[in-house]
Amino acid sequence: MKWIKTVVLMGVIALLFFACKRNTLKVSISDIAQEVEVVPFGEALFALDGKDTLAAMAELSNAHPDFFKLYTYRVIQVGGLGDTLFPELMRLFLTDSLITDVKTKTDSVFSKPTELSNDLKKAFKYYSHHFPEKELPTIYTYISGFNQSVVTAENIIGISLDKYLGRNCLYYQQLNTTPQYKILNMHKDKILSDVAFAWGNTEFEHADRATNLLSNMIEKGKLMYLVDAMLPDMEDSLKIGYTTQQLEWCQMNEPQMWTYLIEHEMLYTTKRMNIIRYINPAPTTSGFPLDSPGRTGVWIGWQIVRQYMKKHPEVTLPELMANYDFQQILNDSGYNPE
Repeated sequence: MKWIKTVVLMGVIALLFFACKRNTLKVSISDIAQEVEVVPFGEALFALDGKDTLAAMAELSNAHPDFFKLYTYRVIQVGGLGDTLFPELMRLFLTDSLITDVKTKTDSVFSKPTELSNDLKKAFKYYSHHFPEKELPTIYTYISGFNQSVVTAENIIGISLDKYLGRNCLYYQQLNTTPQYKILNMHKDKILSDVAFAWGNTEFEHADRATNLLSNMIEKGKLMYLVDAMLPDMEDSLKIGYTTQQLEWCQMNEPQMWTYLIEHEMLYTTKRMNIIRYINPAPTTSGFPLDSPGRTGVWIGWQIVRQYMKKHPEVTLPELMANYDFQQILNDSGYNPE
């Protein structure tokens, strides 16, 4: 099978072609009154330093009870208000020299927090346009000590700002706990697409329904299409977390990737490791050339869903997200890259 290497000129032409096509997801949101709330939880937390820790924590917990528990138990893992060691563990977290340095760095990177807040509100206005009956989450920003980038729970999204300090942030290199291919997406411009994908995953994904590689590809593709809908102005490379060269590689090798999956009888495999190979983040896709990116199965699933929605403009976004007949989506898409 002949794989095509990235050719910048061809990639630029392809990108210009896609840019010129009318974006049907670019809808008017001027009449959307519903607005997501963005809470700077980290600022309130660090403002407690020097106060009676337990009493101040109880007050903060009363103000944000559900998220407070999620943050202390799941994100920074210091337990809860009723635990004996909680006050001391929280004090150690707030006064730790590394954490205070990270707080200073985070304040510098996010020196205009209203920009992020406004961008999040705009993304969820698009969401409300498509899902007017759905309740919007409350979004919390904070420092996590380099734990999960985005966490979700019922009506809650949490964003660890210290996971988006930039590709060249020295902390990421010094800690040596995150592979380089993941660090490439640890910058503030990646927050919006991470949040949109994570929220879609919380609201619409049902892992028990995706049992083979094809169904996993299309399920992830549906989530990427939701990202399209929430962020219609964002470039594809940023949505999926590829470099420009990686995106160009996928565009030029789409037929070869699809043929490979068919010829190697991968589409209907239920083997967990085969599914992970094409779906999970990785520096490259095992079995494909080394200049391929990871998550190529997600990218292909995304193109299948896009083609399905293009061929069926009568299908609404809620109808798409509620459709778990993955084979039917593939069949009705007419997907056959050449």
